Amino acid sequence: MSRLFGLYDLRVTVVAIEGRSVCGMQVGDYFELTESSKLSLPPGKHFCIYALGAVLPLLAAKQRQLDEDDWLERDTLVTCPDPEERLIMRIERIARRTLDSDELT
Repeated sequence: MSRLFGLYDLRVTVVAIEGRSVCGMQVGDYFELTESSKLSLPPGKHFCIYALGAVLPLLAAKQRQLDEDDWLERDTLVTCPDPEERLIMRIERIARRTLDSDELT
């Protein structure tokens, strides 16, 4: 018996750098999270592990449809913890896919 459920694919994009970029990232840099757990970057690009660490705890929730009154459903911006950079990222849903929970861990 399959157990189908829906998840969103996400894109996390750098939308502003209000300080100085010591990690070498630029506005427009991004990564995508697809198929529940596959993280991908454009060829030749990188994403700072500290910025990634700031956004990671939110991704599982943003993959799911939440109540419209939940703050996590409405909020999309996350900041890197480095105060010198003040790098701001946006989490956006780019597609909805149907998955079978029996095929996932």
